[in-house]
This record gives sequence, C-alpha cells and structure tokens, in this order.
Amino acid sequence: MVQVRNKQVVLRNYVVGFPKESDMNIVEGIITLKLPEGSDDVLLKNLYLSCDPYMRVLMMTKDSLVGVASYTLGS
Repeated sequence: MVQVRNKQVVLRNYVVGFPKESDMNIVEGIITLKLPEGSDDVLLKNLYLSCDPYMRVLMMTKDSLVGVASYTLGS
C-alpha cells in the first residue's frame, strides 16, 4: 500500500451557459493505492482532464433536466 497526493475537480456551482473556472473547485487529498496481491492489474495516472459536451448538460441544475441525472454539487 502506498499513499499518494490526489487532485480532484469538483463541481462547486451548477453551470448556466458555458462552464467557468469559478463553477469548479480543485480539491487535494491523500489516497491509498492498493492492488490485490498477485494481481496483474495496472495503476494509471491521468495527465489531462477532458470535458466533453455531454458533461456540460450534466452540470446543469436538476430542475432544468428531464430524465437525466445531473452531477451532485461537491462531488
């Protein structure tokens, strides 16, 4: 088991129009990397974060969406 620093992009506010930097928050924490013993699994590190157009719809308020679950603030 190894503990490493982790950064997450967290939704701060529901988006109206185009997403802005102020709609998101970068949260740092510590996570534990653990693979089952004898496993052939591989751990990967993301270097870039992509935001595709569909994700923008999920960042809108729940009231403005019909039949689609939006993201939860703070997660």
